[in-house]
Amino acid sequence: MKISCTCLLVLLSSYLFAQNGTIKGRLTNEAGEPVELIHVMLKGTSKGTVSSASGEFSLTDVAADKHQLVVSGVGYTTVERRITLTPGETLSLSINLQENTQQLQTVEITGRRETTYKNDISFIASKTATPLKEIPQAISYVTKEVLRDQGAFTMGDAVKNMSGVNQFTFYDDLTIRGFRMNGGSTTQLFNGLRTFSGFWKQPPVNYLERVEVIKGAASALYGNSSPGGTINRVTKKPLTTNQKSLMFTTGSFNTMRLLADFTGPMNENKTLLYRLNIGYVNAQSFRNLQFDKNIIIAPSVSFLPTDKTRINFDLVYNNSNSRLDRGQSVKGNDLYSSPISTALSAVNDYLKEETYLITTSLNHQFTANTSVNLAYLRTGYSQDLLEHRSSNVNAVDSAGNAIDNLVGRQVFVRQSKSYMDNVSVFLNHTFTTGQAEHKLLVGYDYIQNVTPKGSGQQTASGYLLKTGAAAAYNAKRPDLYQFYNYTINGVTRSIPKPNVSHYDLTQQNNLLEDPSKYIYSAASNSATIPTFYALHGLYVQEQLKLDRLQLLLGLRYDTYIDKKAYTTTTESSVTQHALLPRIGAVYSVTKNINVYGTYTKGYNPQDATVQSDPTSGGPFDPIRSSLTEFGLKTEWLDGRLTANAAVYDITQSNTLYSANAADNPNLMMQIGQERAKGVELDVTGNILPNWNLIVTYSYNDAKITDAGVRVADQTFLNLQKPNAPSHQGSFWTKYTFIKPSLKGLGVGLGSNFVTERNLSLNNTQTIPAYVLLNAAVYYRIEKFQFQVNLNNLANKTYWVGGYDYLRLFPGAPRNYMATVSYTF
Repeated sequence: MKISCTCLLVLLSSYLFAQNGTIKGRLTNEAGEPVELIHVMLKGTSKGTVSSASGEFSLTDVAADKHQLVVSGVGYTTVERRITLTPGETLSLSINLQENTQQLQTVEITGRRETTYKNDISFIASKTATPLKEIPQAISYVTKEVLRDQGAFTMGDAVKNMSGVNQFTFYDDLTIRGFRMNGGSTTQLFNGLRTFSGFWKQPPVNYLERVEVIKGAASALYGNSSPGGTINRVTKKPLTTNQKSLMFTTGSFNTMRLLADFTGPMNENKTLLYRLNIGYVNAQSFRNLQFDKNIIIAPSVSFLPTDKTRINFDLVYNNSNSRLDRGQSVKGNDLYSSPISTALSAVNDYLKEETYLITTSLNHQFTANTSVNLAYLRTGYSQDLLEHRSSNVNAVDSAGNAIDNLVGRQVFVRQSKSYMDNVSVFLNHTFTTGQAEHKLLVGYDYIQNVTPKGSGQQTASGYLLKTGAAAAYNAKRPDLYQFYNYTINGVTRSIPKPNVSHYDLTQQNNLLEDPSKYIYSAASNSATIPTFYALHGLYVQEQLKLDRLQLLLGLRYDTYIDKKAYTTTTESSVTQHALLPRIGAVYSVTKNINVYGTYTKGYNPQDATVQSDPTSGGPFDPIRSSLTEFGLKTEWLDGRLTANAAVYDITQSNTLYSANAADNPNLMMQIGQERAKGVELDVTGNILPNWNLIVTYSYNDAKITDAGVRVADQTFLNLQKPNAPSHQGSFWTKYTFIKPSLKGLGVGLGSNFVTERNLSLNNTQTIPAYVLLNAAVYYRIEKFQFQVNLNNLANKTYWVGGYDYLRLFPGAPRNYMATVSYTF
């Protein structure tokens, strides 16, 4: 009886199962590539699944009936398909999904799909995922693939691939379209949020997905910013497929790098993803006594609980141990009188820096048309510094005349900390009115930057008095100072004795010094004075599309609060307001060609520390700027190659420059107006699938057009702005052979040129033009790749920037880097 019942149940279940069926299929995008993590559900039932990495899905034990199949995922238009399933049938489907940029994540949560030099989507210009060709403003970028092929490790390596971007010094310090922007300005972006760096060292790029620059002021979305452009560093985000890579590099200057990049899902449903980038760098330099030891840890975790909610956490931690390099000094006006290795450091100098950036972001879609984004970034930075550096002048003799082979030195002992918080929340809503498509964005930013009490600096400088104190040398009272005998070329003379020993450009005296013997005084500057500023920003933006025409309209209202005399009994708030409009238009001439125009305004408040310094010459008015730009954005070779052009006109008023007053180094002057006009060309992409190309060129006429009312300021009139070349350009190409006999072999070749530049603190001194040639060879065997990068093949002597001839910043001589990488 039991056996009969069992058989009956088996037969019944087999019969019932035969009445059901299976639905399976494969999802692809417009390029025919598989699409993963897309939800596939039967409407009105609990049946559902998620597509795999191959784009495949399967729904089993589905009742034989008519069903409504719903396919949905962030970044793609929802597909609903009516199907009929017969008993026992296995229904196979092939569904092509259309990308919908209106539904794409507006804060980057998961990793970039592309693995080429070309990037199609950017968030920086509109805070929405917008195709680059539809943005009415020039944007330059460098992807991680370019950085890998060029063996790049720092921001300076990356920006040479961008039109209109040049190094001001070899710190985290750039000019964009002739306007300076550096890491200490608190206007850089990190994943689209405001941040800063320690300035002295260029940030590493091993954990970055790409580096972007939006050209012109970005004030309408991000508040006060440089009128030339804004840098955005975008970190690598988790991927839904398991990928791991290890990379070891060694080469010139005793360089050793070990980099690791791991990513993939943390659970079976792929709703929890991770990425971990680790870097260790130990490198010396072509510069005397200079070195860098870096530890970088950069984890990223993404949580995708539903297809409507995405959460991301990023941490970048960088511990750096190095020396602070203040640049090369030369004798008089002879650039070649000292080797480019010349540095003024002492053996026991040090710079210890610790930086962390913590980002948390949430993207939630209420409906297919409405989403909210909340993001928070915390930046922390600390430094511990001992340096022997130039005092920015030559040593003097008893009459006060400069001795050109002796550079006066001073010592800084400094400890400081700074913190920055940025909270950003904005709402996106898309809708249509007739034939017009609208994308409305409304948002609020809060930014806070604090240098708390507790930072400090001791400075040793000047000449020794007979009383045992130290002071600046007064040639009218030599009787007050101690003297010593200095001999050069067999000639001995008595000169004032310095508090800190001079640096002899002839003897190159980099010694182990005793800092305890110096006479110190407390020093106050922007790195140590307690400061606080807060920025409240309200903004609205409309992107309207009507057939071939797209308009971008934006307006932002900022309230900037700077606390003067912060943490003192006389603390007070200085409040400034700014209303910042932006208007842009894009017109699609053909499928491949867009033309655009834009106008935007920007501002930068003057720092309260400078405003309150009685020796600076203030108070000063805020900096104001405007941008007018027209351009062309095109795509060729089935979208593999982009070619863009821009013509721009930027004006800025009220900029502060050093007055170069020998008796008052803090004295500033406010220039009436600066103007930069220029042309930029950028070509990026693939000529063939195995042939990559980048070509850039820029012409920039950046001058002071109104030097104000003071006669002394007129010497700056119509001078090209400091460290801003009139012409610059670059190209880089990589070709991978596809013939069987050369399988796995690739070659790279590149060059960049920069024309003559003026220096920033001496308007009569310049640094010459240069052309560099670089090359690379690659060989891949299965999961291994061997790579050699050869830089500055002609061994050209050149300078990337400078303040004057006592603080020049030379570029590296001929060098090589050899890399072995393993991907698994």
